[in-house]
Amino acid sequence: MHPVLSARSSEPTIASLRDVSGEGAGDALARYWTFYWAVAAAQLTRWLPRRPSRVLDISGGRSAAQAAEAGHTVLEVRDPARTDRRPASGGSPSPAPSRGSPSRAASSGKGRTVPLIGDTGSLTFLTSGSVDAVVAENRVLSRHLATEATVSEIARVLRPGGRVLLCVDSLTLGMALLAERNYWAHLSDVPSAEVVLIPWPDGSITRSFSAHQLRELLVDAGLEVEWIRPRTVLSPSTVEHVLAESPKALSRLVRTELNATQTDESLGIHLLASARKK
Repeated sequence: MHPVLSARSSEPTIASLRDVSGEGAGDALARYWTFYWAVAAAQLTRWLPRRPSRVLDISGGRSAAQAAEAGHTVLEVRDPARTDRRPASGGSPSPAPSRGSPSRAASSGKGRTVPLIGDTGSLTFLTSGSVDAVVAENRVLSRHLATEATVSEIARVLRPGGRVLLCVDSLTLGMALLAERNYWAHLSDVPSAEVVLIPWPDGSITRSFSAHQLRELLVDAGLEVEWIRPRTVLSPSTVEHVLAESPKALSRLVRTELNATQTDESLGIHLLASARKK
């Protein structure tokens, strides 16, 4: 049984795994979230274009800086509805860039980031075929419930041969959240549902996907699926145990994860996918 569905006290519960940031999980899963984000960074490094490219990032996370460090010009779209202008260490908020237009570009390594204020679900301020790659990490497409429209916009702004990397909530996570809140009637409808919307305890709603639903979503937008896999296949309890015994084993665990044979796309709390515009 996958750990998010396990009732054994030795396994992490869905209540601790649902906080993607790891900030609310407490010390019990601190090692796992360190591993999770190390895997995410390694996956992005493997996926990014080898040559300097124009990359659109709608993730609202840490991937834009990483892509810039790799030598790319990154258009980082910041949704005004989600942008937290408070700096992490306190102090005064920095000025926001103007809506739909770039602010002063921030240099990072060989590349640079160009912040944009705009709707990450509607990329109408960008011209068709204007970017080489799109990064939609940090579950951003699960938070846009009309995901079809967002993916169609992603396909539009990609040049022919351009690629998209995206991360969404898996059906495994969605079903575990429903079970946690005793939504048994909703659970019985999941197998036949074309769209699975999940109410969270904080009042928000996200969309969960099976591997089949995600593949269909991308194909319908005119994209060619390269692969779909779980973010991680190693269980949180395994990661916690190994890192508790040997804190220096993180890099070895990340390599193990990257080289793991993909036998079941439905495992894991999040699905990662790569697709190419024909």
